[in-house]
Amino acid sequence: MQPQINPSWQTILSDEIRSSYYQDLMKAVDEEYQNHICFPPKELIFAAFDHCSFDDLKVVIIGQDPYHGINEANGLSFSVNDNIRIPPSLRNIFRELNDDFGTVFLPTSGNLQHWAKQGVLLLNASLSVRMDSPNSHKHLKWNTFTDAVIQKISDEKEQVVFLLWGSFAQKKGSKIDRTKHLVLVSGHPSPMSANQGKWFGNKHFSKTNLYLEEKGKIPIEWNSNM
Repeated sequence: MQPQINPSWQTILSDEIRSSYYQDLMKAVDEEYQNHICFPPKELIFAAFDHCSFDDLKVVIIGQDPYHGINEANGLSFSVNDNIRIPPSLRNIFRELNDDFGTVFLPTSGNLQHWAKQGVLLLNASLSVRMDSPNSHKHLKWNTFTDAVIQKISDEKEQVVFLLWGSFAQKKGSKIDRTKHLVLVSGHPSPMSANQGKWFGNKHFSKTNLYLEEKGKIPIEWNSNM
């Protein structure tokens, strides 16, 4: 059975879902999951859309592809399941959160569902991956689909904050309409980038909330406990 995208997105993405490339993509994904161990679990491929409706969308964070270890990926970019060790990039995200807000936030879980439920679309460029093989589903035309998602958000929404961390995300978000949306860019939170001074101090979380408040929207409770 093919995973289904949340109904709130189906109308917005109807042209994509009906397209021949999307049908080919779903067939290829089926074959991958039948013949290989893949992540996230098939029913969670579209979890980013399930937790964040199109109407409630306020923020988009773009990642590359899911974590490729057992029980790690839950369908949200940068997020891991409960009871999984927090990955290095996510640790740096939490550290920047603390520095940004002057808080001492010590999360015990890297599950970011609480962000998604507040209107943060945690979107990976590829929505699936083979076990122990990063970027292994890049060839499956996921990028065509997620490019279309970003374009639809840019065209159909207003006053969305896009957080583009690292060159990959910045390239993927290059066509976002910056006259309608706030686009914040920085280095990637990975240890290599962060240690080169390209991540810490970007203050993206407070800048996001300031923008949302200026537009009359409820800010994101980034530090809320799960």
